[in-house]
Amino acid sequence: MQEHGAGQLIGAPRLRIGVVTAFPPGRNSLNEYGYHLVRHLSRLEEVSGVVVYTDETDAGEPAPLDRVAFEPSWTFNDVRTVLRVARAVARTRPDAVILNLQFATFGDKRVPGALGLLLPALLRARGVPTLVILHNLADNVDMQDAGFAGSAFTARLMTLAGRILTRALLRADIVALTIPRYVEFLRDSYGATNALLAPHGSFEEIAKPSFGVPPGRRTIMAFGKWGTYKTVDLLVEAYRILLARGYDDLRLVLAGTDSPNSPGYMAEAAERYAEVPHLEMPGYIAEEEVAPLFLSASVVAFPYTSTTGSSGVLHQAGEYGRAAVLPRIGDLVDVIEEEGFQGVYFEPGDAGSLADALALVLDDPERREELGRRNFAAASGVPMSEVVQWHIAHIDRLRTRRRT
Repeated sequence: MQEHGAGQLIGAPRLRIGVVTAFPPGRNSLNEYGYHLVRHLSRLEEVSGVVVYTDETDAGEPAPLDRVAFEPSWTFNDVRTVLRVARAVARTRPDAVILNLQFATFGDKRVPGALGLLLPALLRARGVPTLVILHNLADNVDMQDAGFAGSAFTARLMTLAGRILTRALLRADIVALTIPRYVEFLRDSYGATNALLAPHGSFEEIAKPSFGVPPGRRTIMAFGKWGTYKTVDLLVEAYRILLARGYDDLRLVLAGTDSPNSPGYMAEAAERYAEVPHLEMPGYIAEEEVAPLFLSASVVAFPYTSTTGSSGVLHQAGEYGRAAVLPRIGDLVDVIEEEGFQGVYFEPGDAGSLADALALVLDDPERREELGRRNFAAASGVPMSEVVQWHIAHIDRLRTRRRT
């Protein structure tokens, strides 16, 4: 794919890059991806510094990073986001802005969420080179299942609104997507000439992990923002089935926090399943705790009913050499087939099928290790350090075209 071959232009000046993203310790969607994107951008020789237009939360200030300045500029579900960020960009004057987005980045309420997505078009209209990293498409999201619509009629209206917002996002100079089918869809359905394929990238250049599992209870782990299309009930039921079958050396770890669309979900689930043995819900996982969490798992489960884009959790499972059990649905299948991941599939919504898939991994150490090796190879194929070079090379070319 020719998009991956971009290189730094000879003699190009060092760039000061702006990044609009959710960022830790805030817990809004794509915060982990934003952290690794910014960290690797700041390490490039081609970059003089990074300005992060980050979300304002009650979780505290971001940890300092070399050559990175933070400009808290927006709040989830704030209708003023687009104007506030645009003013911050005008004041700080970066050479270009990268926006790390999915359709609910700026809010789960319709008006503020939609208004925020007008930001790339506004920045470009003001002459700021803009590159959007787009992690999902409204056309591919089940609006009811993902918690954005309460009825089929509202879901249809939301999908129509999503198409309008997609056209607005395509007003950016470049829209980078991590799934080939998304690029083809935007080109075919929207006539987009600025939609390009960029790899998701592995977050860390880690040494090859141990593909074995630690002693003690074998751990089934799931990780995410819970309550809409990612719910814990199916996995808990599958876990109970395994316990009833005599698997007495297991534990289940459900890591992560509530989806913005489902506040209070995990607290309610913890109360509902308080009697389930060896069930742990550790809540938010800080960056330094991610590796131990994944490395403790015998298998990573994805109890999803639908998807909204490329799975960062699947990439993390691969980075740490873990086997995956996945539903045969939508974009997860595309990611697996197109990026080289491999897993054991189950029928969506079927707890017995999920239990059977988990058992296949748990009962066959050789298969578990082979899946882990395949997923590690897929996840570590293109590190984030190379992905950010791709982004900067395209920004360089864009700026050169504007000067000529």
